[in-house]
Amino acid sequence: MFAIAAAVLFFLAFLINAADIATNDVFASVNIMLLGLTALALHLAGAGGWARGRSSRRR
Repeated sequence: MFAIAAAVLFFLAFLINAADIATNDVFASVNIMLLGLTALALHLAGAGGWARGRSSRRR
């Protein structure tokens, strides 16, 4: 889930940077890219993943 959010944030940062859109300091492309890196780090750390519980079904 965090990987998808990171991809969206990286794409938004790219659009802001490529189109040279003037934004305030909060929504600057670097800040959005850092949020994307945070989401990517959370994804790689295993946060927000699918529950991997053991199945109660016996073989």
